[in-house]
Amino acid sequence: MYDPLELAERVERAVIHGERRKYYRFRAAKFYGGIATADAVGCNLRCIFCWSGNVVWHPEKSGAFYSPEEVAQNLRKTAAGKGYHQVRVSGGEPTIGRGHLIALLEHLNREFLFILETNGILLGADRTYVEELSAFPNIHVRVCLKGCTAEEFSRLTGARSGFEYQMKSLEYLRDMHVSFNVALVSMKKEKGELFSRLLDMGLGNIMMEEERIMLYPSVRRRLEQAGMLEYFMDE
Repeated sequence: MYDPLELAERVERAVIHGERRKYYRFRAAKFYGGIATADAVGCNLRCIFCWSGNVVWHPEKSGAFYSPEEVAQNLRKTAAGKGYHQVRVSGGEPTIGRGHLIALLEHLNREFLFILETNGILLGADRTYVEELSAFPNIHVRVCLKGCTAEEFSRLTGARSGFEYQMKSLEYLRDMHVSFNVALVSMKKEKGELFSRLLDMGLGNIMMEEERIMLYPSVRRRLEQAGMLEYFMDE
């Protein structure tokens, strides 16, 4: 098992050079009704259901470095070609490389809604990160919880810890009045324990979505080997 904070530091050394970050593609996507997407390289989790696979897990072998301005230009160009008003960073974990992300938001300013798709761990580990993000009124944060409990988190990600950082990120986003919602990947049919905890946090009305797991061949093989495929067959 691994520590996601330590892994984030190692990944950052591979995907960040100054303010430049590694990305492997820019594309238009149909999610959220249409969104320009920059797919980043590298993540601080090793989720067994990850669709990005090697691109995320072996950052030294994939992608190219782009400055925040270059990423903003690519997103702007993609959005203009489709008439989109939303942009995002997907693929890897966009909170790795804090300086790059903040600079990217500054270059995009308020012309787009920026949807930050994150596992929330680095946000939950450092309240000041959320404080810095809260300065941007055009941001919406989508925190994907990996399981309903710390035990399920570890089973799905292989990490020995991290779930409490995910929950802490929700607390900080709430306190900083940042727009956010929760996505959830879980093998559990009964999710009462998580829902009760969200209620205790004053988040009973927070929008929650079930994260859809795409059973690509590599994902299916991993889930089969781990004896988890049956839990995701309805996805």
